[in-house]
Amino acid sequence: MPRIELTTDVQAAPEAVFDACLDVGVHTESMGTSAERAVGGVTAGQLKAGDAVTWEARHFGLPWRMTVRITDYRRPHGFTDEQISGPFGRWHHEHTFTPNPANSSATVMRDVIDFTAPMGPVGGLVASLILRPYLQRLIARRNAYLAAALGGTFLPGPRGGRHGDAR
Repeated sequence: MPRIELTTDVQAAPEAVFDACLDVGVHTESMGTSAERAVGGVTAGQLKAGDAVTWEARHFGLPWRMTVRITDYRRPHGFTDEQISGPFGRWHHEHTFTPNPANSSATVMRDVIDFTAPMGPVGGLVASLILRPYLQRLIARRNAYLAAALGGTFLPGPRGGRHGDAR
C-alpha cells in the first residue's frame, strides 16, 4: 500500500492550523490547480467529527469525485479523513498538529496518507509510479498554501486577502 508522509512547519498555533485544515473554503482555495470544489455533504464552513464532504476536481485532465468522512477528531491535535466513496480502493489521511519545540508560536503539521488504487496489481503499479508522486506534490502545494496563509502572507484567490489573521 503506498504511503505519503509530509511534515510542514507553520507559523501559527495548532488550533489555527487545525481549524484552517477543516475549513471547506480554505481547502477549496488551496486546491486551485485542480479546480477542486465541495459539491455534497458539508459544502461550506468548518468540518467536524462525523461530517462528510464530496469533492469534485480535475486530475490528469479527468473529472474525479470523492466523498470523505471525518472519522477521528481530536481538536487541536489531529483528525482523520477517510474515503467512503470515490476513485481509491482505500484512502486514509491522518493530520496531526504539534507545537514546534524550536518555536513556541509555530506548529509542526504532519500528513500521513495510506491509499490503494483499484484494479489489483495494475492499480498497485499505477499507484506507486504515478499516483503517489502526483499526490505528494499536490498535498505539498496545499500545505505550502496553508503555511503561507496562516503566516499572514497575502494570497490571491476566490476570497483574496489575509486568511491567517482571522483564524
